Amino acid sequence: MAKRAAEDTETIATPLKKGDRPIRPEADEENEVGEFEDEFEDEFESEDEVFEAGVDGRPDAEREAEESRDAMDVDQQTFIPGRNKLQAGESLAPDTSTYEMLHTLSTTWPCLSFDIVRDSLGDNRKTYPVTLYAVAGTQAELRKSRENELMVLKLSGLSRMERDRDEDSDDDDDGDENTEPILETRSISLSSTTNRIRAHQCPQSDASSAPTTFTATMTEAAEVLIHNVTPHLSAFDIPGTVITPQQSQPLASLKMHRSEGYAVDWSPLVPQGKLLTGDNDGRIFVTTCEDGGRWTTDNRPFTGHGGSVEDIQWSPNEKNVFASASSDGTVKVWDVRSKSRKAAITVTVSSTDVNVMSWSHQTAHLLATGADDGQWAVWDLRQWKPPPSNAANPAPKPVASFNFNKEQITSIEWHPTDDSIVAVAAGDNTLTLWDLAVELDDEESRDTAGVQDVPPQLLFVHYMEMVKECHWHPQIPGVVMGTGGGGFGVFKTISV
Repeated sequence: MAKRAAEDTETIATPLKKGDRPIRPEADEENEVGEFEDEFEDEFESEDEVFEAGVDGRPDAEREAEESRDAMDVDQQTFIPGRNKLQAGESLAPDTSTYEMLHTLSTTWPCLSFDIVRDSLGDNRKTYPVTLYAVAGTQAELRKSRENELMVLKLSGLSRMERDRDEDSDDDDDGDENTEPILETRSISLSSTTNRIRAHQCPQSDASSAPTTFTATMTEAAEVLIHNVTPHLSAFDIPGTVITPQQSQPLASLKMHRSEGYAVDWSPLVPQGKLLTGDNDGRIFVTTCEDGGRWTTDNRPFTGHGGSVEDIQWSPNEKNVFASASSDGTVKVWDVRSKSRKAAITVTVSSTDVNVMSWSHQTAHLLATGADDGQWAVWDLRQWKPPPSNAANPAPKPVASFNFNKEQITSIEWHPTDDSIVAVAAGDNTLTLWDLAVELDDEESRDTAGVQDVPPQLLFVHYMEMVKECHWHPQIPGVVMGTGGGGFGVFKTISV
């Protein structure tokens, strides 16, 4: 990103009113022919003067000197948020040439968590403008906690960046691309801040019908609320749809947790709905949707963490296996069929809190973790073994590890179709994209593209104020959405 000095500039122009032109003096009436005066006649007396003067009648050198004095001071050096510091009077400006799409949208209250909802518009979409759907939970001020909401969102009219096109370009399909972004919302009242929200879709028996979309919201009040937001999503696209108060009521309000938490995940392998939730007491519960739509929680928690459960993930290919990350610095792997409710494998992955993790859906033995010290790593689960009865296993090593960020990692997610691409959000106001297919080279890692201490695997740095969470869109390749203190950001880079 380039940084520039913030400076207020104002240009005042006075156009001719109604297109009027200066009145031309009338010819001498006694002279029948008179002398013809061309109102568009050049003011220059000779070709030499024409070549010397610029477009505004002044010499080029004079005009360029004035433009140089008035120009905003732009520093073209690479600015890395979290490493470089802005000086007084400076602000950041994104290099728009590196984005294919870039939009920011704000809501009344910031959102700590959101999730993208799959839609019926098709997979592998590459046309513009972009439309997407999401759910989010707000973080209102403490004294206005009653204003908190579960927000169902539709973002549309997300156009690509304007580019200079060749005059001979055959692309005449840009008429609908340059649209204004629109944010539509349908809200469900909540009485507490949302710590984490996740969406799950249950297919209908009739393939032509839209799937049922559930949300699980873990609140600051230690409740887990399950809603059916299908009618709220339908209301965006079906004119005249009326959402009744009953449809905004939770299907279930689960109160098995004694403390708040942030760990929530739906099983991708149980269509009717199976939910994991973990709290600050280190307890993990499983809730399942039974026949008839009744939500049942197993009252026997999984225990073993020496700190809070910060994140939780179901295995993408084994429906009885899940992993949990904790502030005790460990990741544990569990089997829900275990009668002891104890972890099968425990691995210490950090000396600080493990805040987030992501299980690759393309390569199921890869797990990414992000810690409080700014380090994130990738682990090969085939190297994780249950401890033998009489000895301890040697601690496994990560297959890749990065300490580029100097603040806590707040979100991490594998690309949905490329097992080498990872998105990482951090407390230094960065949302970074990484390509693990780039081989690590010690010499290159010290000096990438002329910038010191930047790993060659780092593809892109996006600045986002107080970014808390990021997700790839599962149906629009390369599109990333994030949430932070300044609202939502949706972008696609030219590199992914």
